[in-house]
Amino acid sequence: MKEIEQVSIVGVGLIGGSLGLVFRQHGIRVVGFDKDAESLKRAAALGVIDEGIPQLVKAVSDSDVIIVCTPVRTIRAILEQLSAISLKPGAIVTDTGSTKKELADFAKRLRWQNGSYIGAHPMAGSHRSGVEAATSDLFENAYYVLTPSKETPLSTVEKLTKLLKFTRAKIVQMTADEHDRIMAAISHWPHVLAAMLVNQVGEYNKRNGWYHTLAAGGFRDFTRIASSDPKMWRDITLTNRVPILTMLEHWQRELSQFRHMLLNEQEEDLEAFFLGAKRFRDQLPKRARGSLPRVYECYVDVPDHPGSIGKVATLLGNKGISLANIGILENREEVAGVLRLAFYKEADYDRAVSVLKEHGYPVYPAERENGNR
Repeated sequence: MKEIEQVSIVGVGLIGGSLGLVFRQHGIRVVGFDKDAESLKRAAALGVIDEGIPQLVKAVSDSDVIIVCTPVRTIRAILEQLSAISLKPGAIVTDTGSTKKELADFAKRLRWQNGSYIGAHPMAGSHRSGVEAATSDLFENAYYVLTPSKETPLSTVEKLTKLLKFTRAKIVQMTADEHDRIMAAISHWPHVLAAMLVNQVGEYNKRNGWYHTLAAGGFRDFTRIASSDPKMWRDITLTNRVPILTMLEHWQRELSQFRHMLLNEQEEDLEAFFLGAKRFRDQLPKRARGSLPRVYECYVDVPDHPGSIGKVATLLGNKGISLANIGILENREEVAGVLRLAFYKEADYDRAVSVLKEHGYPVYPAERENGNR
């Protein structure tokens, strides 16, 4: 790519390392900067970067694109440092942060010596972290959101877009405001709700251990995201607090309306409430990739005798199918099947379902379950 000969990755972890692998595969030189010198050494040894430079100025001065791949609350300080550096004329500075409005406003106030800033958010992730988990297909078919300002030249946006297309992601554009409102609704607020529910049930469980024992099915599915990194979600909620507070106000109104329907036993309104949610939920893409690492799950019926679980695991292992998790369902009111199998890769999921069916096991894809509770 003649327009872009060198890219600097600031923060060589899962996201930065995966981008580095992609660009190197297309003949672009990749320079890495990280405050952790050992991380730079590992990245170079793994072929993620061409060179690791521990001084920020030296690491970015000759690059056409600089991508900041650090935690969201540290990006501001790095942008400020970059704005004071005499970057290569026409250089583009971008980032991979989960929230955009605060960064966009901050970047606009900076006096850039050279270069321009375009906010970005690749909506991809993994159950693993660190540069060792970097993979060149991390972004494939995931959405990669760009949030250029009105002042950003179209040619600059096109230049960055051309580079990012190497990731095989779906590149889309929107304003930073729109991005943060959408993320608050579909990601940030759901994380808050999941954490609230888990904390609430955790308090109940202190008085009655059956809450923990019987929690399965829908509770596990709804609250899986509550197991995410607490520090990361502290930072995300703080940097996107206004849209999240707006969601909270809307939620309070919804709760009040639901409370009214329940108190007054309004059967038709309650049914309409659940029906509306079901219709919208059923229209969502079942296998779209997002910022959360996707887990592909199915339920399997097996005979209730010793060795049954081992046979399933051995069968899949012999076929080279990687299992993320396997569990026995003791509370099965909400699902069909005795075993819950989880896979991190869609290809493993598809092969497992096929293999199990070929060997006579009844398999029920988790996405298709309709609980009767």
